[in-house]
Amino acid sequence: MTDFDYIIIGGGCAGLSLAYELQIHNKLENKTLAIIEPRTEYKKDRTWSFWKVISHNFDDCVEKDWENFSINISSDTNYLECNQYPYQSINSGKFYKKINAKLKENENIKFFKDINEVSTKNSFIFNSVPSSIKSDENNLWQHFCGIEIETKNNIFDDSIINLMDFDCEQKNSVHFFYTLPYSKNKALIETTWLSNMSNEEKDYDKQLKNYIENNLNIKNYNIIYKEVGAIPLFYPSNSNEKNKIDIGTAGGMTRLSTGYTFLNIQEHSKYLRENIDNVHKIKKFEIRKKYQVLDKIFLQVLKKNSKKMPSVFFKMFKCSPKTVIKFLSNKSNFFEDLAVILKMPKWIFIKALFRK
Repeated sequence: MTDFDYIIIGGGCAGLSLAYELQIHNKLENKTLAIIEPRTEYKKDRTWSFWKVISHNFDDCVEKDWENFSINISSDTNYLECNQYPYQSINSGKFYKKINAKLKENENIKFFKDINEVSTKNSFIFNSVPSSIKSDENNLWQHFCGIEIETKNNIFDDSIINLMDFDCEQKNSVHFFYTLPYSKNKALIETTWLSNMSNEEKDYDKQLKNYIENNLNIKNYNIIYKEVGAIPLFYPSNSNEKNKIDIGTAGGMTRLSTGYTFLNIQEHSKYLRENIDNVHKIKKFEIRKKYQVLDKIFLQVLKKNSKKMPSVFFKMFKCSPKTVIKFLSNKSNFFEDLAVILKMPKWIFIKALFRK
């Protein structure tokens, strides 16, 4: 079997982002890289969205960005604007195409479908596949189903997204709809749950049909794309091994309170590229401890007070948009943290703090 200097296990967002970062900065000129990925073809299968609080390599893969967003509960709607940090949506099809075209320029980069096809004895491994996802029923997930629809007439206001619409059935969990209008007649509409993934919540097609036809009052439309996924709102357990670094969700790059991962992956990839010559000895890259602690408290509150969570999210966005966006994107300072915390209902968060 062939030996490689580096092996990336998993050719998804994290694995390809790292490979691309190494390639464009000429870190693979005299090195060999194997990417282990079982899929037979790359096509659009995900939509990665986030506020652009840092620069990244994939502006040309952005489907659209927005400076306006709304969040609503059954009794009220909050309209917000933030032109400093636009909300961006990455088309995974464009992302895959761009990266794979670049990687093909380097003959030292090879794709394999199975790890058993290569020798790992003398390689440094970057792993994006969690070794253990607990099936504990108490674990929370952000699970979702989204469909991209196209209408004959111009229906959508494509200058604003609806980030969270809680005016829907909750089923003793936390449930909202999410609408990204790419144009006046095309939008991604997603049903999203923060829960333990009970089967009664997974009638996604029925939920989407009901929301589109009754809440959005759209009767005639075509479904042109569908995606289904689940993000663990807990850190998967990975064993510490010599000559191995976990990346992506496996490496703790998912912000547990939000599910946001894409920009954390880009920052991690940059960090690894900058330290690749000393990668055996570098300090672990992770989301700052204060966010880990705050997220743990927040998820405790969510588990115990699901009925109050629409109001909690709504109140959070009563802060200035810039403040709450920086907080949700791991970029806030102490005073911004405090501004968000002070919007929260004090007693239930204090109780969660002592249960932590």
